[in-house]
Amino acid sequence: MSKSYDADLALYINGSWKSSEGRDMFPVIDPALGETIAEVPLASPADLDEALDAADKGFVLWRATPVEQRAAVLRKTADLLRERADAIARLLTLEQGKPLAEARAEVVGSAALFDWCAAEAVRIYGRVLVRPTGQRSMINKQPIGPVAAFSPWNFPISLMAKKIASALAVGCSVIAKPPEETPGCTGALVRCLADAGLPAGVVQLVHGVPDAVSRHLLASPVIRKVSFTGSVPVGRHLMRLAADGLKRVTMELGGHA
Repeated sequence: MSKSYDADLALYINGSWKSSEGRDMFPVIDPALGETIAEVPLASPADLDEALDAADKGFVLWRATPVEQRAAVLRKTADLLRERADAIARLLTLEQGKPLAEARAEVVGSAALFDWCAAEAVRIYGRVLVRPTGQRSMINKQPIGPVAAFSPWNFPISLMAKKIASALAVGCSVIAKPPEETPGCTGALVRCLADAGLPAGVVQLVHGVPDAVSRHLLASPVIRKVSFTGSVPVGRHLMRLAADGLKRVTMELGGHA
């Protein structure tokens, strides 16, 4: 194990960090050296059920939280990302291999995403439509529900930050499933959220075999929205799973979709 890789790898469910005890492990490889630098615990079916229950309850709490408080948590998360940018960038470089300067730029850019979503949180406009005399039609936008967010390894922080920040801004809870190859930097992102005062249950972080996790989460009626960035074949697969529950999907597939 590399002493320079300083990451406490764990699942984050209902406000608690869950370590390796009793769980299968997945090796984290330094791509520059081809060496195992850590192991990340994989979520069991029971862990995923707990995450679903927490996200369901967290959604009820978070959607009722005043928008000013939601925005404040997002802004604080942005501040923490900037404060911890050097340490998080180092994790990203060790896990994923991109140059340290690019890794730091990704972290700082992710902070900007949280700032932007905090500002947009207070501008979720509805509409009043022109109707015949005596009638009024109004469109009032509401959070859709718990979101399952899947991100790839190439931009593990910025793409997950975009998914989480957008969902939180509008009042949704999230189950985040990042790639197992880059658990340290995405875990650091979630730690910033927790340290910013995000209530327990609003964001969960799970790792696991991708197909098993996606099937388990998308089979649940708790999940109402799927956000995925990745390949076209996997996108098709997730869309089929989502269709069974009539879940809405947002996908960026192969960089060309």
